[in-house]
Amino acid sequence: MPSEKIFITRSHIIPEAIAYLDGIYDVEVWQQNSPPPRELLLEKVQEFGAMLTEVTDIIDADLLDAATTLKVVANRAVGLDNIDIPAATRNGILIGNTPGVLHESCADFTFGLMLALARNIAYGERKIRAKEWTVFDQIPYLGTDVHGATLGIIGMGLIGTAVARRARAFDMRIIYNSRTRKPEVESALDAEWRDDMDSVLRESDYVSLHMPLTPDTEYMIGGRELEMMQSTAFLINTTRGRTVNPRDLYDALSSGVIAGAAIDVTDPEPIPFNDPLLTLDNLLVTPHIASASRQTVRRMGQMSADNIIAAIKGEAMPGCVNPDALAMG
Repeated sequence: MPSEKIFITRSHIIPEAIAYLDGIYDVEVWQQNSPPPRELLLEKVQEFGAMLTEVTDIIDADLLDAATTLKVVANRAVGLDNIDIPAATRNGILIGNTPGVLHESCADFTFGLMLALARNIAYGERKIRAKEWTVFDQIPYLGTDVHGATLGIIGMGLIGTAVARRARAFDMRIIYNSRTRKPEVESALDAEWRDDMDSVLRESDYVSLHMPLTPDTEYMIGGRELEMMQSTAFLINTTRGRTVNPRDLYDALSSGVIAGAAIDVTDPEPIPFNDPLLTLDNLLVTPHIASASRQTVRRMGQMSADNIIAAIKGEAMPGCVNPDALAMG
């Protein structure tokens, strides 16, 4: 049996990648669907050379400082808000993610949320299942057109750009704000740059969030920002739950400050069944599945496995966020 040991924190998500790694290394897999307990992770970072993690596995500074054998953590995600990157670098531990794999699937899903919200697709379906559609009357289900509307994108990375491409097919006007201006996107998709997020909020019929969760973006959308939006506007969030203040979102939706919201992510996550947001008909909520197509999940698993293999071999990882860690090893 090869000496390098790999710990994988879920058994059911990426079986192909697990089988691939198991044919090369000594692999141990946590067999439950929930995250491994912290006490177990503390043991594993002192025993295993690599870990393949999910976004709900908290890999913080205390855990990384305790690591004695760990060389690499491959996070099966693009977002890295569950991992303390500076602490990993300080300890010479490489961190991998999966960029360039999931953006098209996430963009498909974002547009699906937008259409379902605007045209009351999910709302109408719920009414039928509740046996409340008893007469043909379209007025209670009147929606809002997507074609020709103004789409505001906050964060024009790979996912935001893919959403903008889809918006062009709906003849939408695209405005955006991002950490860096993207002239190539403006030229290719006729997108309009705004140098502040407030302008995007004020002008848009639909606001779609695509920025990573960082200390600067945590609760970036709160009461002040929601008040800036038009009363007929909709908010779509497929980033992380903590980019939007949930209580402020409830207040804005319940009082008509905005027309509606569609969120694939919540704070906390999973959302408690007694959360007041779930009482609102103008909210569409899904269980963090924007990237969850069979093809994309498979590709994310393979890229995570490739990150581990490359790190162990001392080769360039397909997705490494802290190559400086090599100098600390």
